[in-house]
Amino acid sequence: MNAHTQQIKVFSLDFIKAYLITMRPYLLFLSGATGLAGLSIGFDGNYTHFLLVFIASFLSYGFGQALTDCFQTDTDSISSPYRPLTQGIINKKAVLIISVSGLLICTIILSSYFVGNLILGLIAGLGLLTYTYFKKRWWAGPFYNAWIVVVLAIMAGQTNQINQWNFGFNFNYDYYLVLAVVFFAYANFVLTGYFKDIEADRQTGYNTLLVKYGRRVSAITSDTFALLQVIALKLYISNSNLASEIFGMLAIWIAIYAQYQIHKVKSDPESYKAISPVVLSYILSMSAISLRNNPDWLIFIISFNIIYIFTIIFRPEKSQI
Repeated sequence: MNAHTQQIKVFSLDFIKAYLITMRPYLLFLSGATGLAGLSIGFDGNYTHFLLVFIASFLSYGFGQALTDCFQTDTDSISSPYRPLTQGIINKKAVLIISVSGLLICTIILSSYFVGNLILGLIAGLGLLTYTYFKKRWWAGPFYNAWIVVVLAIMAGQTNQINQWNFGFNFNYDYYLVLAVVFFAYANFVLTGYFKDIEADRQTGYNTLLVKYGRRVSAITSDTFALLQVIALKLYISNSNLASEIFGMLAIWIAIYAQYQIHKVKSDPESYKAISPVVLSYILSMSAISLRNNPDWLIFIISFNIIYIFTIIFRPEKSQI
């Protein structure tokens, strides 16, 4: 922090605004969609249950993002100087405490339906706290971030347990397909996200796949993630209802477009053109999964996607996703 920078008073309106920017509201839809996909498997029809699990899932990305940002101000100060933490205008300790508290509340909500989610939430939280270490390893970053999001999908799904003390995990072939879509689609989002930070990561010792092997190898790796996402999604929604198949086809076509764009990226600032469709493909994939299991969610899912599109359009920094 610059010696002349004055920090915003904690819990003031300016602080809340700055914290919301740190949460990246336009990306809360990623975890929200993930929670919906998990919840859709065996949903009990109770819409109080639906609302609470959705809210906890939706907010978890923002709290998690703010938490990991506390440990990445070195590279973010170069690649994302607009963020409040990198400007030094909000207190890092306060952000850390609020983020951990927020994640704890989300975990408690999910655990109220399934006690085992306390353990899963702790595991995911430890994953977030250690993510920065693994981001610096070229072979680990996308995979390490993706398994944390898979845990969120499992936690949302486990809230459908009839007995909250039942620690059995009812995995089957279909469940594994859902988790595969989440894992590979999110790993691709993480990897394409690194395209905007190459120079900053190189300067600050983050030895990501982009830094070590460059854009071409990383784009081909991204293609592999996208292909595995599409295969798993297609298998899961095959012979499903019309709404699910429409959303699934949109997700697949946008995934193809995203991969076309990622191969065209020549500089960090223009990478958002590829990252944005990767995010949309992810959300549409989760929407297709949700509708496969609960076609009566159609109006909600359509509204969710429309709100996301408006939110991403009005993000504060156009070159950032």
